[in-house]
Amino acid sequence: MIKKIVLRDDEMPRQWYNVAPDLPNGLLPPLDPETKQPMGPEKLSAVFPMGLLEQEMSGDRFIDIPEEVLEALAIWRPSPLVRATNLEKALNTKAKIFFKNEGVSPVGSHKPNSAVAQAYYNKREGVKRLATETGAGQWGSALALATNMFGMECKVYMVRVSYDQKPYRKSIMQTYGAGIVASPSNETNTGRAILEKMPDTPGSLGIAISEALEDAATRDDTKYALGSVLNHVILHQSIIGLEAKKQMEIAGEYPDVIIGCCGGGSNFAGLATPFVPDFLDGKKIRFIGTEPASCPSLTGGKLAYDFGDVAQTTPLLYMYTLGHDFIPPGIHAGGLRYHGMSPILSAMVRDNIVEPLKVQQLECFEAGVLFAKTEGIVAAPETCHAIRGAIIEATKDLNDPKTILFNFSGHGLIDMGSYDKFYAGELQDYDYPAEQIAESIANLPKI
Repeated sequence: MIKKIVLRDDEMPRQWYNVAPDLPNGLLPPLDPETKQPMGPEKLSAVFPMGLLEQEMSGDRFIDIPEEVLEALAIWRPSPLVRATNLEKALNTKAKIFFKNEGVSPVGSHKPNSAVAQAYYNKREGVKRLATETGAGQWGSALALATNMFGMECKVYMVRVSYDQKPYRKSIMQTYGAGIVASPSNETNTGRAILEKMPDTPGSLGIAISEALEDAATRDDTKYALGSVLNHVILHQSIIGLEAKKQMEIAGEYPDVIIGCCGGGSNFAGLATPFVPDFLDGKKIRFIGTEPASCPSLTGGKLAYDFGDVAQTTPLLYMYTLGHDFIPPGIHAGGLRYHGMSPILSAMVRDNIVEPLKVQQLECFEAGVLFAKTEGIVAAPETCHAIRGAIIEATKDLNDPKTILFNFSGHGLIDMGSYDKFYAGELQDYDYPAEQIAESIANLPKI
């Protein structure tokens, strides 16, 4: 058995797969927050380029990847598919565990798969500057990389708790030429208002999104870029699963279980969605999305229309949500601290395609340490949630020879401060109180 399986360069997918037309009960459209009516691309064009809006609302199952995007992706794609044989031995399981290693990208995560595409479509329409938010800093790093590739400026609003926890993410963004501020900041009306009300807030992705949207809406040269949640981001990330299908075929295997961590939904959906047509055709596959117990949008949230940000400036999205004013605790998996979930992934949960699984912070770090000791790669705190999910599946029945595939969404070499706190015993598990979630959900828009 070859441990590492890499596709030839000419086998990199040349089209993205759009799962939206294949969802059994479809997607509900985004709503205009003022009229509560379906929102068309015209109003959204103030902050997004039309090329991406066309993808956001497309009914085509396959969309060509532009040559300029393929050339950029070829720096690290196809990413390796690896069988975790040493982890299997350590678990004493007969399960086969494969992982798709997205940590080989220039910034160490899956995020550039969409960042490169978004920068390209904006550049093509004459946009000179992109504004965005970032939690753990992986998306901010990816967009900084991509805007540098296409000769654009980049401004990143980084959630304050991660801004303080992960200084080297800031260094990476600055190396690529991006400007970074801690969010909430004094650079926007939204940020100033929140700081006046909550000067010690750790921030949230919802707040940072509001700031980035305000930035984009108030400058003629700027558009907004989002690193997860939206349909076009899931589309771009489908390259992960498309490659994995080919690689599993080369290995002579097919996954019984597909696993990924869930924050906004991009990395898990990117791996899982190309396998959905097989599932709908009767193939027995289980899809498991792992999320933190401290931010349980799929297992503790409500499927409803909600804003994507605190300032209530985004369209209303039909998704699993904890409420737009939900402020999560400062867990170290910063990329999983979002109040809502991708409408596509939410629909997959609604349609009983995806099983959500809630896991605790400490068990995930323990899983990451075991993975590092056996497979030699230090995982990002977010990725540890996927590793934990794979370990749970592999040890349910040690004699079950199932095949498990999970997305190794990013390495943790810039997250060692989190590991330091784990070893020092400074991290703790946290179940977000149900009564506080209920209080936040009570403020959902009335539709």
